[in-house]
Amino acid sequence: MIRDPFIQKGASANLSFDYDGPPLGFYFVLLPKTTMLALAAAIEPLRIANQLTKKPLFTWHTMTEDGEPVMCSNGLRITPDGPLAPLPADTFGFVCAGVEPEDTCSSAILNWLRREARFGRDLGGICTGSFALAKAGLLMGRKFTLHWENQPGFLELFPDLSPSPAIYERDGRITTCGGGNASIDMMLALIEQRHGPELAIMVADMCIHMRSGNRSPQRSQHSVAIGSRNPVLLKAIELMESEIEEPLSIKEICDRLNISRRQLERLFQRYLGQGPMACYMDLRLSRAFTYLNETKMSVIEIAAATGFATTSNLSRQFKAKYGDSPHSFRKAWS
Repeated sequence: MIRDPFIQKGASANLSFDYDGPPLGFYFVLLPKTTMLALAAAIEPLRIANQLTKKPLFTWHTMTEDGEPVMCSNGLRITPDGPLAPLPADTFGFVCAGVEPEDTCSSAILNWLRREARFGRDLGGICTGSFALAKAGLLMGRKFTLHWENQPGFLELFPDLSPSPAIYERDGRITTCGGGNASIDMMLALIEQRHGPELAIMVADMCIHMRSGNRSPQRSQHSVAIGSRNPVLLKAIELMESEIEEPLSIKEICDRLNISRRQLERLFQRYLGQGPMACYMDLRLSRAFTYLNETKMSVIEIAAATGFATTSNLSRQFKAKYGDSPHSFRKAWS
């Protein structure tokens, strides 16, 4: 008896399942610096579904542009099943990416995506895979998402597109997720859609994973991060984050929140240990750090996008926070 490579022996957990149809195939295109956590979190629910039912409900395959091994963001290499190839009918093709997504997507990948889209294939992006989908012109008018840390840089490159803050999105034949454990929730939704909620629940339990709906945000709420539910403080931080390119004055912030300067400063000192404008500066510098790390924007463009009148102003503040100038930082990591 030849054992099916997509069905592994499990322990006691199993589910009696009446299905004799064909398996649903998933093809994962691995870009350089792919995030391994997101990839594994996408594949494991498929494996577990097969294990629980003792049926080949799903198959999975990995591809790289040339069929050669790819190095993940953690430095480990993955040997794919083969090079880029046309997707069989009624399968899913996901682009898996990670850090520096703007630099890791080749013209061959983009042409492959466009060709598969013309044939009506289901396509998607995992972690920062939406960069490739956007470059291929497949996201206009679609709901989609990508990792929250990369969204500011994405918006600078694709100002006409608006990623969702949700952990995953499915819009027509485009399915995307923010990576990390969001891949599990995305796959559980696809499993439930095809084979029902009972199997999806058991797979989630096997993953020791509490399911989140696709409307769940990718990040912890500010109230969790700062240990406060004070509504004025939270609104102040949200206001600052929404006005990075043209920073507000402290008077403008107070006027919008209908609060005195003294009250605002007291709140920030009490819960964050710094003044409101110092917090605002940290938010702007954090955004500059993201642009330097994840985009090809020039330092001049980054200064303008983060509300600094000159590059020297940005450089001085950036060096004070991160210990290096923007130019030196980028050179060291190039």
